[in-house]
Amino acid sequence: MEAARLLSTRAPRRSRPAPAPRIPTRIVPAVRPLALTPRQVQRRFEALLAAGTVLRVAGRARTRPRRLLALHPPRYELALFDTRFFLAAVRQNPYVRFFVAYVVQERPGRAGSDAWARLFYKDGSLIWRSASHVGRQQGAFWLGKGDVRTVVQGGEEYVWSMESTTDLPVELQPAIEALSRRSRRIPRDDTAPELVLRRAPDGRIEPYHDFVAPRRRAQSNPRNLVNGGRPVAWFTRPGDPGSLRFAAGYEPDLRAGLIGEDVFTSRLYGGEIRRFRILSHNRRIQYLFMAAPRHVWIIPPQATTTELSSYGVRTVDVVADDDLFVPGFEYHFLDDTRDPPVLYSQIPAGWAGAGSPVDEARADASAWCDALPVVQAFRRQVLGRVPASRRRA
Repeated sequence: MEAARLLSTRAPRRSRPAPAPRIPTRIVPAVRPLALTPRQVQRRFEALLAAGTVLRVAGRARTRPRRLLALHPPRYELALFDTRFFLAAVRQNPYVRFFVAYVVQERPGRAGSDAWARLFYKDGSLIWRSASHVGRQQGAFWLGKGDVRTVVQGGEEYVWSMESTTDLPVELQPAIEALSRRSRRIPRDDTAPELVLRRAPDGRIEPYHDFVAPRRRAQSNPRNLVNGGRPVAWFTRPGDPGSLRFAAGYEPDLRAGLIGEDVFTSRLYGGEIRRFRILSHNRRIQYLFMAAPRHVWIIPPQATTTELSSYGVRTVDVVADDDLFVPGFEYHFLDDTRDPPVLYSQIPAGWAGAGSPVDEARADASAWCDALPVVQAFRRQVLGRVPASRRRA
């Protein structure tokens, strides 16, 4: 009776929300931290709070945000588009290296601004991300990896994280990486993630409204969608790297599209990493190519749109096949906690190499990456070299 009654009740009329504006695009150089001392940065942030900026926290420190600020005062300041980033000193726990960050944005239609406490962490693909929440997966510490999608496999529905939705802007990546290396010794901190981030029930991977809503609004305007929301890259035959295709104009411009390069080191990859920021031919999106001593891989591309959410990430996605963005070492391990044991792998079937000597949960994916035509072209046109394994052959 109740269901029938509700179904027969006419819903009240609701005014349609205003359409999202078209987001401008802009190509800018890599951002550098402001040339300020930590004390100067802290004073600038305190001046914002004194002028009416509201410090907001989603995690356990939400009722005492000043407690978080006392534990993690800002030391560095960066600015991109209309957003300011204040970063505290780098910290780590047994799982990740991270910054407590304060993302400052104006509030449209309201006086003043908000300063949102966020957690920026480094992923195994060597990209810096903004965690959407924190929780537990099978009892282990887990950082929320942004928006999700539902996939049907074998007649069952699975919810998968769209990890690239938490990638911080490519324009910020070199600066954040450099700041993370200013300290010789990085203190351990096991409490900051839950002070900053909303704690989700065990097993929840979906983000909360504050992460999702800006994305839904931005993407409600078809003019904001990259390639109309269609993939910019895909494989015509699953598991065949040679079947890679790009939508016209969205291929990386390896000859004239290079707009930035930086260098850092990685223990996982055994040495120096060169990172190249490369525009697409139509200048609508930008790629990051990572070149290690033995590996080359591609980070999921980003739009050149200028709108960022309070998490510091872009609100507009670039849709492409995930298999194009397999890192040099990717998760590939046997989960022997299940009966029977289950192979968990994010490397296309048949392409996994030897296990990593640094991380036993990862295996070498260079065979797959090096077989991608775009990686081969990058090695020729940008690096001017081929993999050592091919030279020996």
